[in-house]
Amino acid sequence: QVQLTESGGGLVRPGGSLELSCIASSNVPGFVLMGWYRQIPGKAREMVATIDSGGFANYAPDVSGRFAIGSNNAKMAITLYMMNLKPEDTAIYFCLFRRSWDDDTVAWGQGTQVTVSS
Repeated sequence: QVQLTESGGGLVRPGGSLELSCIASSNVPGFVLMGWYRQIPGKAREMVATIDSGGFANYAPDVSGRFAIGSNNAKMAITLYMMNLKPEDTAIYFCLFRRSWDDDTVAWGQGTQVTVSS
């Protein structure tokens, strides 16, 4: 089983920065993909950034150049450094963990709220 613990959410002014963290705890080490998704209540959850175990990252077009995802494979932890935040970035941010490419099973964190407002 996998447990994901997210932290770092909060209130920030437009143009500000915020860093999210996610730590995966499991009795089995390793993963193939971790990432961040965000969701506005009533809307579909959308990918923000993912990073695989080799360090290759993908970003949603609207955050590319502003957000940076990092990882520590040994700790099974990821971060999301968010820069030049906009009100449109306001959402609940969820950590994603995928153990294997062999199936579609993923684990989700409970989410951390990010609010960008003046």
